[in-house]
Amino acid sequence: MPIELGDVIPHFTALDTNGKKFDTKEYIGKKPLVIYFYPKDNTPGCTAQACGFRDQYQDFTDLGAEVIGISSDTVDSHDTFAKRYKLPFVLLSDSDKKLRKLFGVPSGLMGMLPGRVTYVIDKEGKVVLIFDNGINATKHIPVALEALKKIVS
Repeated sequence: MPIELGDVIPHFTALDTNGKKFDTKEYIGKKPLVIYFYPKDNTPGCTAQACGFRDQYQDFTDLGAEVIGISSDTVDSHDTFAKRYKLPFVLLSDSDKKLRKLFGVPSGLMGMLPGRVTYVIDKEGKVVLIFDNGINATKHIPVALEALKKIVS
């Protein structure tokens, strides 16, 4: 079953760019999350999206949120991608695609690419926005920021 609006996200762990274990238990109950699934490191749309989140990262953290990017790329690929584009937020490796399945992220481009979906989660872990737009990668940033402003104001 895919995650829907109003659902509480399930607990999960994954490896970050440093090979360290990321655990949602360290965030739920403490701060909102913006979790975005994207197809692949170093591709034009995904790079534009990541750089958009980077450029507005301070706006997200000013609202108390943490941004988390997830793709099936390896820890090493994420590390290179994050360093190359000076990404200040968490990237998680989902090489076995368990997180995509856990969230129910649909495939994009007629099943040819992994989907591009952004979730805004309130401090208690409840999903307040699901934005599924595989074509316009940079639109995810303002939409997520607007949803976040509504839950923290």
